[in-house]
Amino acid sequence: MAALAGGAGSGAAEAAAPAERTQRVEYFPGPGSEPRQVTVAAHHAGRGPAAQRPPGETAGPAVRRLQRTGPVSGRLDLVVLGDGYTADERERFTADAEEKLDAIFGIEPYRSYRGLFNIWLVDTVSAESGVSGDPTADVVKDTALGSAFFCDGLERLLCVDTDAVARYAALAPDADIVFVVAHSAKYGGAGYSTADLPPAAPFHGVATMSSGNDRSYLIGAHELGHSIGELADEYQYPGHGAYPWAEEPAAANLTLQRDPAAAKWHRWAGTQDPTGSAVGTYEGGGYYETGVHRPTGTSLMRTLASTEFNVVGREAMIAGFYADADALTSPVPTGGPVGRDRPIAVRLAPLTGLADLRLTWYVDGREVPWAAGARVVTPRMLGVRGHGHRVTATVTDRTAALRDPAARTRAANSLTWTVR
Repeated sequence: MAALAGGAGSGAAEAAAPAERTQRVEYFPGPGSEPRQVTVAAHHAGRGPAAQRPPGETAGPAVRRLQRTGPVSGRLDLVVLGDGYTADERERFTADAEEKLDAIFGIEPYRSYRGLFNIWLVDTVSAESGVSGDPTADVVKDTALGSAFFCDGLERLLCVDTDAVARYAALAPDADIVFVVAHSAKYGGAGYSTADLPPAAPFHGVATMSSGNDRSYLIGAHELGHSIGELADEYQYPGHGAYPWAEEPAAANLTLQRDPAAAKWHRWAGTQDPTGSAVGTYEGGGYYETGVHRPTGTSLMRTLASTEFNVVGREAMIAGFYADADALTSPVPTGGPVGRDRPIAVRLAPLTGLADLRLTWYVDGREVPWAAGARVVTPRMLGVRGHGHRVTATVTDRTAALRDPAARTRAANSLTWTVR
């Protein structure tokens, strides 16, 4: 998570001054446009003095649970902060946040896997309503997170003070991903990668979006593609030329292979995709025009004109969900022994749609077929007669959206108890 730094100046006095920290951010020039990348100063935003205020100096921020589907240790915890909302606009922030979240979770695979998320709202009370740069660059507002359009002179780039964001997000029980909903009807937003966040920030990424624009939710959906699915951008810049590296890209949605049968997504080759084209190898992606290929003609990782991930992106997202969340949890601790008559209860995440959860029970590694799907058992019910035996519950997601064996392996988790 080390931040990027600018170069040092000459002379002793200049050498003693700390280098200015910079951040690489992704922004979206228009509702149907391809994203762009730009480097900005870390504190380019925060033009209102409230951005430097520690949480609680004005009205104390409250943390509210919007959705809790399981323990923070077994869930992806999404924290939503509002900026440009005064103390009297608390309910407005709630309504705006719910509207954006419902739109994002209307996209697959978010829709089917919403049950793997806890969602927390943090009331970041601002001194003034609205944000800087709306409607024009000369407008300056005193807000909690220093949200500002015209960041680096780019009108639609909505920057924030990421240090302030980190302080407020830390108030939630946990924070894996952070959204900032800025109180504005102006289209805009930004995405900050993990590498460019403050060193103390524990979360994967930050996305900003305006509250009152009906297309800005796609910014959040796209940015989660980076932070959860580790997906690459599938767009290219004109004149950017050929992909310069000989190594296969790490991202699931880019390949050097021209033959679809040799691509890392070969199991999907020829499949008709939700984005409208068949899965193959389409040249251009990762900002380069040639030498690298993406799975489909378009997708949400290529342009916000698309509201769908391709099947390769969906698979990577589901695998990413399971990297940080578990479909199976239990209130019965696994750290100590249990008696033969102790009820062992398990809970399955409330998944829908694409998900297909199967629960099985084992004693010492041998399946107990009749207990499949049972949410409460005792070791005695499972046939345990002595001590020292091990009872295991396993949940596997057999969704057809996963074809990669490694992703299928990630989509399973187990809990084991020792019988005293």
